[in-house]
Amino acid sequence: MLLVLTYDVNVTQAAGAKRLRNVAKICERYGMRVQNSVFEVLVDAAQLAVLKERLQKAIDPNLDSIRFYRLGNSYEHKIETMGRTVPIQAGQPMLL
Repeated sequence: MLLVLTYDVNVTQAAGAKRLRNVAKICERYGMRVQNSVFEVLVDAAQLAVLKERLQKAIDPNLDSIRFYRLGNSYEHKIETMGRTVPIQAGQPMLL
């Protein structure tokens, strides 16, 4: 399933900057960054459970938030982009 994952980590304290870097690193392992705090993540149910567990441990639930938007398995026609971002089909080979 394809998810859009967004996060907001409070960085008013030094510990927040460390949490922010940690959350970003976790998200980079599972998906593609499409904006500063927004990732497109293609995972199955087991991978999603592990991702949520890792993120839960990385944040301060009183200060930070993470949101998951499930686009499901037929996501190809649910993504529309504007501007300089080139739409990339998740799960397809990407040539660099």
